[in-house]
Amino acid sequence: MQAQDGRALWRAALLWTLLCGGGASDNCTSRRCLANDLVNRKLITQPQSEDCSEYIYVSSIEYQTIKVDTKNLRLGCRLQATIEWTDYDLYWDPSVYPYEEVILPVSKVWTPDIFVTNGISSSTQNRFRDLIVFSNGTLRHRVVMAAEVNCEFNLFNYPFAEDGCPVVIQTWSSQGCGTFMEIGEVEVYDGSHGDWETLGAYLESPSDEQFYILVILKLRQQNPFITLMLPSILLILADMVSFALPLDCGERNSFKVTLVLSFTMFLLILNDQLPGDSECTPVIKNHFCVCLVLLVVSMLVSMVLTRVAKDGGLIFCCSSGRAKAGDGQRRADQDDKADVSVIRLDNSEEQQMHRRLMDFLDAIKAKEAECERNKALADRIDKTFFWFYFILGTLYFCAMIVVMVKYKCEVDHLDFW
Repeated sequence: MQAQDGRALWRAALLWTLLCGGGASDNCTSRRCLANDLVNRKLITQPQSEDCSEYIYVSSIEYQTIKVDTKNLRLGCRLQATIEWTDYDLYWDPSVYPYEEVILPVSKVWTPDIFVTNGISSSTQNRFRDLIVFSNGTLRHRVVMAAEVNCEFNLFNYPFAEDGCPVVIQTWSSQGCGTFMEIGEVEVYDGSHGDWETLGAYLESPSDEQFYILVILKLRQQNPFITLMLPSILLILADMVSFALPLDCGERNSFKVTLVLSFTMFLLILNDQLPGDSECTPVIKNHFCVCLVLLVVSMLVSMVLTRVAKDGGLIFCCSSGRAKAGDGQRRADQDDKADVSVIRLDNSEEQQMHRRLMDFLDAIKAKEAECERNKALADRIDKTFFWFYFILGTLYFCAMIVVMVKYKCEVDHLDFW
């Protein structure tokens, strides 16, 4: 009997403890109790509405350009998005819990997936470990997306390039069940990065389910112009000034060869900095090719004119024959001089030798006159080529700069759709 009474008392005490604990739990109305209550619901799956779809509202996106790779035609960007959606199963009665919002861990509730569709590589991370839940079941969350986008930049006008690049934002969706998204506003954060400047980021929507951010980028011309365009202009200018050097010495030819080698080394060093090929090939590559051709042609013309100034022609076999004949004549004259110096001559022989001497002097004068004519001919051709080179080079650089600045090449950035 006593044992039964003891068991009854023990049961009564246990029941009283449970009832008191339950009453204490029901009376807990703090934010932590509210958060624990919402976590205990274990709502980690997508809200299931009648039409099996969930509305996602992206209230704002902060866009930032990380890098622009003109060699491989890629854009690196970072996007920070604020997302809102509603899960009515997370609703609570404000009369029981007198709070309008509470903080929950991100891992304890369902969150939508947002990603960059045209990204070669992309990743999405939670900005914070927690999110905010409102009493009506609305959740607010922030995510950070980092992506590298393959973009066909219009680099035809490089280094005066300006173009747009689309960054496609999408959420998981399908026919019937899934999610559909609406984006509010897009803001540019830290628009300046290196040689490129982000002029703006504008939200475009070809359809109700397609969204992309059109990023307008502009290349700052100062650094590429100084490192690429200016050296080529100065080298061509130095080549034009080198026409002031005389033709009859080898200084001009040596200087022009040095300019050609310097420009070749300049192109090899800057090969990694030149932009890659796209639908619109950068015109600066053609510019460097034309500059190299101008330098080589100028060097070859200078070498040819040096030959003209010396021999008066370009037929090497004939000129060499004349040179050999001249050498034979000089040797014969030297022999005659040697004979004159050792042999006594009578009057007839003296007159004959005097005639030979006069012929020799006339030949020397004729040779000098021929050299002067050759130099004058080479000088006239040299001056004519200089003015032709100067006018052609000036017109070319003016036309090239106008084309770089004014001409527009169209690129379809949305060909992946």
